[in-house]
Amino acid sequence: MSSLSVTEISALQQQAHKLIPAGAHTYSRADDQFPANAPAFVQRAAACYFWDERGRKYLDYGMGLLSVTLGHAHEVVNDAVIAAIANGTCYSRPSILEAKLAGLLYEIIPGAEMFKFSKNGSDVTAAAIRLARHFTGRDLVVRCCQHPFHSVADWFIGSTSRPGGVPESIRKQVLYFDYNNLESLRSVFREHGAAIACVIMEPMTNELPDPGFLQAVKECCHAAGSLLIFDEIITGFRIHITGGQGLFGVIPDLSTFGKGIANGFPLAVLCGRRDIMQLGGMDGTVFLLSGTYGGETIGLTAALATINYQLEHQVPEYLTAYGTQLMNGFRDQINRSGLQEYILLMGHPARPELRFKEEGKISFRLKTLFMQEMLKHDILMERIGISYSHGPDELKHTLQAFENVCECISMAIRNDRLNEMIVGPIVKPVFTS
Repeated sequence: MSSLSVTEISALQQQAHKLIPAGAHTYSRADDQFPANAPAFVQRAAACYFWDERGRKYLDYGMGLLSVTLGHAHEVVNDAVIAAIANGTCYSRPSILEAKLAGLLYEIIPGAEMFKFSKNGSDVTAAAIRLARHFTGRDLVVRCCQHPFHSVADWFIGSTSRPGGVPESIRKQVLYFDYNNLESLRSVFREHGAAIACVIMEPMTNELPDPGFLQAVKECCHAAGSLLIFDEIITGFRIHITGGQGLFGVIPDLSTFGKGIANGFPLAVLCGRRDIMQLGGMDGTVFLLSGTYGGETIGLTAALATINYQLEHQVPEYLTAYGTQLMNGFRDQINRSGLQEYILLMGHPARPELRFKEEGKISFRLKTLFMQEMLKHDILMERIGISYSHGPDELKHTLQAFENVCECISMAIRNDRLNEMIVGPIVKPVFTS
């Protein structure tokens, strides 16, 4: 692995920003999402570590935007993929693997009776919306305000702070409700119920559902003749093998899965009730998902290997156990440092989240300082994605670093030195609201 010089790194960064909007092909990977001391590029990754452009090693908690649940370059998955490549990757007729993976998913995802494969979560959630609109004969979509991202498709982007290029007529087709606030959803249905095609939501993000909430959402949808769609792109194969619907026991009409399903290889899944999904068949009336690479063998092979490994080794349970220890250690240190009003620990143990606040408002200044100081301990923690490769040594190192960083933040707050201690610009959110 070569080490690039400062001059070479600078030239590559300039080239990236000159040729690529935002300097990266994923907004969440862009420079403005990280502090100034973050690595500019990644050269390689293995297990729960990666090496930057200078060859420096970091403990990784980003894990491919939460897509890598087993570990980078996992031997079992990689060996299966390498063997598959030798047989060709893109055929003129369906691969046997398409039927095999659909059969495995049918066995483990309750309520999922038919499946379509694609390459990313944006495509499958957009397809779910199209199905729901056609099935119900309605246009309006209801989404949860607190859930940050579903798709790059117009129906979603038009509802964000970056709606450029989306017609105003499409922007008006999305309505909103608040998570764990059933009355806010019922209010939307009272006013627009006859025109609502579906509610789309993650079963949970950084907040667990109140007892009975998800079931009540489903009942509210069905009472109005609308569909319930669970976006399980992150929750699936992480908090539970089948995501929130498996953990909380509420079966939606349609579901989308991705990320952890193939340990970082590209695959996403739309699944759900047969009477809805079959509308996308050859005799149906919906052009659902049809891409050249929807059935290529690499993603399918990776998914089969990943799912079987997760089932055999109870990976979601392991992620939950590690996350529980991590959250307990974080919580203790936050309390010892007197940072309870500045650092909030949220979410499910398999998907914890740190939220930073000043005067009760989200603080990207504190988040920047936190990430900057964790990087000084060779830990990248712009989010907390735990993998099966994170073990006792990584846990110990993380908790020690967190202790030191909390002491640093506490000192900066006491002495009013936050701005002084931050090197470079403050990180920005992709969406401002």
